[in-house]
Amino acid sequence: MNNRFYSLDVFRGATIALMILVNNPGNWSYIFSPLEHADWVGCTPTDLVFPFFLFAVGNALSFVIPKFKEKKTSDFIFKVLKRSLIIFFIGVMLNWLPFFTWEHNILVFKEWGFINIDKNGVLFEDGIRLLGVLQRIAICYFFASLIAYFFTEKIAIYISVAILLLYWLLCYYFGGINPYTLGGFFGNNIDIALIGKHHLLHIDKFNDKVFHFDYEGLVSTTTCIVQVLIGYFIGNYILKHENKIKLVKQLFTLSLVFIVCGYLWGLVFPISKKMWTSSYTVYTSGLAIFTIAVLIYLTEIKNIKNSITRFFDVFGKNPLFIFVLSGFLPRVFKLIRINDINEKGEPIILSPFSWFYENICKHISSDLRIGSLAYAIVLIVFYWLICYILDKKKIYIKV
Repeated sequence: MNNRFYSLDVFRGATIALMILVNNPGNWSYIFSPLEHADWVGCTPTDLVFPFFLFAVGNALSFVIPKFKEKKTSDFIFKVLKRSLIIFFIGVMLNWLPFFTWEHNILVFKEWGFINIDKNGVLFEDGIRLLGVLQRIAICYFFASLIAYFFTEKIAIYISVAILLLYWLLCYYFGGINPYTLGGFFGNNIDIALIGKHHLLHIDKFNDKVFHFDYEGLVSTTTCIVQVLIGYFIGNYILKHENKIKLVKQLFTLSLVFIVCGYLWGLVFPISKKMWTSSYTVYTSGLAIFTIAVLIYLTEIKNIKNSITRFFDVFGKNPLFIFVLSGFLPRVFKLIRINDINEKGEPIILSPFSWFYENICKHISSDLRIGSLAYAIVLIVFYWLICYILDKKKIYIKV
């Protein structure tokens, strides 16, 4: 049996492509509803992207943990810690990029902490965001690797269940009158105490004031670790079963169990990506298992390997690199300023990416959502070409 399942590469690549799609609309004000996150409770297709990627991280662990166990424990800890720190550091640097900003036609260094002004003209302390997608991936990878390495799979499953139940109890007992709301989520105060509100993502959707809350906060990352572990368990399950038809049937059954359990749990502990609730973890893991089962059936049993699977497979070869690049280029290109004129005849300054949207994609249709989507699709193709060139040259950038 080929231990390197092609379907897992396709799954990972498709997730990266969707990440680029939902993170890079031409205009955030014009997005088709399936490409938007649920406001607080609920789950849209976009809300599946990040948990699917964490699930894929767990799948990859199922290949490397056996190799780690053949080496010294100190070597394992050093490698996992080093990789986690590098990914976390890259995430922080992405938030800080491009390190300079334009103020009154002068490039000014963007300091770690600074003064900002909210929409009501009130001055408040602000700073570079410390957390984010890559930082969450780093934390989850680190702790999931430790659990997978030091504990048997049975004990790791018990740990996962305990984390999900404990998180539910903590949210309920320490969340106040409305524990599952933005204002009631207990983890926010902990994040503020540990990180400092100035370095959290701030949003102004609560009582019409600047409210500090980070969607990738430390507290809500605990259940994300379980998401990685579930991916690890499923990866192990796939590797241990040579009968693919039987494997697919079992995966479909398991996915149904997860989806139903997650949905029912969501009736009392709402499915919410913002809090990354336990029900959300179980529900999205079920959908990820279902997707993997479909891909195994199509690519491994029916042997369907065409231009579509090839497209996503190419993305799957350099997933972290291309995700970082998709965040790096738009930020750095903001330093390049292009003088233009808007529809009202007023002079405006655009970056190369925003110029492309405003002058080309925006005029594709009177429905501005179509132009915004077209812009994101063009970026996907652009980044795919980079991945394709790297793959042709057998260049695989790993941390």
